[in-house]
Amino acid sequence: MKRAAGKLRVTVALLALVAGVLVPAAQSAQALTGDSFDPGYIISDATFSNATSMSESQIQGFLVRMEPTCPGANGVTCLRYYSDASFSRAASPSGQCGAYNGAASEMASTIIFKVAQACRVNPQVLLAMLQKEQGLITATSPSPGAYRSAMGYGCPDTAPCDAQYYGFYNQVYKAAWQMREYIVHPSSWRYHVGSVAILYKPNAPLCAAPVVNIRSAATAALYNYTPYQPNSAALANLSGTGDECSSYGNRNFWVYFNNWFGSPVGPVNPLGSIDVLEALPGSVHIGGWAFDPDSRDPSQIAVYLNGVGTTFTANNPRPDVDTAFGGVGANHGYDVTVPVAAAGPQQVCVYALNIGPGTNTLINCIALTVRGGSPFGSVDGIVATGGSVTVSGWTLDPDTASPTAVHIYVDSSGVAYTADQPRSDIASVYPGYGANHGFNFTLPISPGPHTVCAYGINTVGLGSNVQLGCKAVIVASGSPIGVLDSVSVAPGTITASGWVYDPDTAASIAVHIYSDSSGIAFIADKSRPDVGAVYGVGSNHGYTETFAATPGTHSVCSYGIDTVAPGANNQLGCRRVTAMSGSPVGAADVISGTAGLVTTGGWVFDPDTAAPGQIRIDIDGATSLVAADQARSDIASAYPAYGANHGFSATAPGTAGSHRVCVYGVNSGPGADSLLGCKTLTL
Repeated sequence: MKRAAGKLRVTVALLALVAGVLVPAAQSAQALTGDSFDPGYIISDATFSNATSMSESQIQGFLVRMEPTCPGANGVTCLRYYSDASFSRAASPSGQCGAYNGAASEMASTIIFKVAQACRVNPQVLLAMLQKEQGLITATSPSPGAYRSAMGYGCPDTAPCDAQYYGFYNQVYKAAWQMREYIVHPSSWRYHVGSVAILYKPNAPLCAAPVVNIRSAATAALYNYTPYQPNSAALANLSGTGDECSSYGNRNFWVYFNNWFGSPVGPVNPLGSIDVLEALPGSVHIGGWAFDPDSRDPSQIAVYLNGVGTTFTANNPRPDVDTAFGGVGANHGYDVTVPVAAAGPQQVCVYALNIGPGTNTLINCIALTVRGGSPFGSVDGIVATGGSVTVSGWTLDPDTASPTAVHIYVDSSGVAYTADQPRSDIASVYPGYGANHGFNFTLPISPGPHTVCAYGINTVGLGSNVQLGCKAVIVASGSPIGVLDSVSVAPGTITASGWVYDPDTAASIAVHIYSDSSGIAFIADKSRPDVGAVYGVGSNHGYTETFAATPGTHSVCSYGIDTVAPGANNQLGCRRVTAMSGSPVGAADVISGTAGLVTTGGWVFDPDTAAPGQIRIDIDGATSLVAADQARSDIASAYPAYGANHGFSATAPGTAGSHRVCVYGVNSGPGADSLLGCKTLTL
C-alpha cells in the first residue's frame, strides 16, 4: 500500500493540559527502550478503536502545542493552520466507515476528528501516522508534497504515489478506511492475528523474516499498511538509524504514540455503553454492552440503583461490538432487569468491571422515575338497560404489570372482578405494563335510580384503592317500547317493519302483527344499530316481516309482547293499506281478422303475483289459452311492482263468415277471470 517511513523525528516537551483534559506530552525517546517493543502487540484493538480519545478542540490544541511558532516558510503553513476542501462520502457497504459530510473548507483538526468518528479509529493513531509518514505534526514549513501524500496512502515501495489519492483530506480518510478494512476483512490480507513471517526490510533477500505471533487485529492492520518489522539495530537506536536490514515505520509509530499519548497497549480500562434504559413496574430495564480490552472473555457490569449495587455478566451476543472494536469477541452484551427498593426517583449508574491492569469504568449515571403507588385508570362507560348495567374502562397498579382487581358497586352492593381484557391503547401509552388492563362487565340491576361506581384495588406495594368513576343511572322497566316504521304492499303480500325492546331485558322479544283479525308471531332480532346507539340496549331489536294479503283494504297493526314482568303487551303502531290482489288487470289492444285468421294482442297481469299470466281467447264459444309473457316496458313503467313480462300477441284460424271474439285475463289466487275485450269480426 505504501513505502516504509524514514527515521524518527524526536520531540521533547512537558505534560500539557489541552482543552481541559490531560494529554501526555512528548517524552524523550530515551525514556523508551527497544526491549519494550513487542512486534506482535504494537497496539491493542481497544486503543486503536477508541474514537473518543480526543475531541476536535483537543486535537487542535495538540497541534498548536506540537508546533507553537509555525513560521510557514515558502508559503506553506504548518498543520495547526492548514485547511482543505472535503467532500461527502456515503457509508461503506461493508462497514469500514460511516458517512462523511463534506465542506468547502475544513481545518486539519476537524478533518482528523470527523474521519476518526466515521471510521471508528483513534485520532491519536491518525496523528502518529501523520508524523511517521511525512512529519506533519512537528513540521514548521512542510512542503506541498507532504500534504499531498500526508498518510503515504497509495505510495507503494516500487512505484510513485497514485495521484488519485492526493490531498490531505483524501489521504486521511482513505488511510483510516484502509486500516478499518484490514480489520473488517482480515482473511483477505496477508497479515492477521496469529503466526506470520514479517520481513525486516523490503527488497533485502539477505535480511531475515522472523515469524511474529500477532496478537491484535490492530497490530495486523499496521503491518498490512507498512509490512516490515524493526530489527534489533533499529530498536537499539530509537531516535536514529540501525543497519542495512533496518526499517523504521512501525517502530516510529510506536515511539510517537508512546511519547505523545502513553502506551498503546495498556493498561486499558473497560469500555461500555447503555443502549436501553427504561422504567418498568417496580424495576429498571437496562441493556447495552461492556468489555475489557485485556480479555476476549465476557466481563461483568455493576448496576447501582440509588447506591445499591447488583453484579451481572455481560455475555449476550453482540457481533456489532466485535466488528466495531476489531475482534474483541462477540459475547459482550447485557440486558438485565433490576428491581427497585421503592418506587420514585432512581439514580441508575452502570460500571464496567475491570479485568487485569486498569480500573473499573463508569459507563454512565442517569436519573429516572419508577412508577409506584395507588392504581389509576378510567371508566369509559356505564350503561344500564334491560335489568342490567354494563361498566367498561381500564385500570392498572403502577407497582406491577399484572392485571389489577376492580370492584364495581351498584349503590352499596359490590362485585369483584379482574381488569385483564386486552387494551392495545393502554399498552401504547404505558408500554412497560402490557395490554391486559381493560374491563367490561355486566351485572344485574333492579328498576329505578342507582349510583354505579368502579374502583381500582391496590394489590402491590404502597398505595390505596382508587375510585375510577361513578354515574347516576335510572333503569327503565315496564311494557315494551318500539315503533312500526313502515307498511308496504307488493303483489299478493304486505310487509311491516320497525323495532321494539323490553326495558326489563336486553334479549330480543316477540312481536305480533295483525292484518285485520289475522295475526302472525315472530322475534324482533334483526340488526338495528341506530336503536342500540340511542337506547344502549344492543342492536338486535329490529323486525321486517312479509305475509300474504287478500284483496282489498286492510288494517295492519304491530304489538310488542311483554316478556319479562312488570308490564303488558304494547301496540307499536297501525296502518291502513290496500293490498295488491284480486282479478286480472289488462287490455286487449288488438282484436282483428283477415281471411282465415284472427289476431289478438295486448297485456294483462294478476295483482296476486308478479309472474307472467295467461289469456283465454274465445271464438264463438271455442277457447284457447295463450301465455302473456312478452316484454312490455310501458307496463313496467306504469306498474313497477310487476315488471315488464305481461304482453301477449296471438293468432288463431277462422272460417269465412261472422264471428264473436272475446279475450279474457285468466285469474290466479283470489278473484275471477277478467274480460279484456270483445269484438264481432267478418272474415
